[in-house]
Amino acid sequence: MAFDTESDEALVARAGSGDRTAAGELVVRHSDRVMAICYRMLGERAAAEDAAQETFLRLWKSAATWRPTGAKFSTWLYRVASNVCLDRLRVRGREVGEDEAPELADGDPRADERLQATERAATVNEALAALPERQRLAITLRHYEGVSNIEAAEIMGVTVEAVESLLGRANRALKEALMPMKDELLQSGGNL
Repeated sequence: MAFDTESDEALVARAGSGDRTAAGELVVRHSDRVMAICYRMLGERAAAEDAAQETFLRLWKSAATWRPTGAKFSTWLYRVASNVCLDRLRVRGREVGEDEAPELADGDPRADERLQATERAATVNEALAALPERQRLAITLRHYEGVSNIEAAEIMGVTVEAVESLLGRANRALKEALMPMKDELLQSGGNL
């Protein structure tokens, strides 16, 4: 059977019956977004990898009992990832670790351009890391992962109005934190 035509829900049902290949296909389909959510929330590649792995382990453990409840499978999975990250942030007491510089694609930018881009990204990541967890999650889901406010609300287990409020507060805090870099960010086109 071709996995690319099989729905997530069908794959979860098969994974729940012990089909490791179906579970593997779910990991392939969703690992990039789960990893991105975890990385944006935790700010460290190693911590994000651990959280993503825990997310998929929870999927494997609950696949046999998972039932669609009106939300898409991906919404449920991203909520699991979000909860794993929030749990880890609570455990570590919101300490902010030093982050490795993000890898840049080979486009042969000059060394000074790479350094400036790395510094801008680090500044934005620091501002993002300074946000309260729920605001950071709302920004991550909405702006980095591109989910709708409705889906973000489902993932976070709150109302759409609460997501909008979290986004508003987060945007104001980020604007204030990044104001000293305003000209530089505008000059770079906001590409981080």
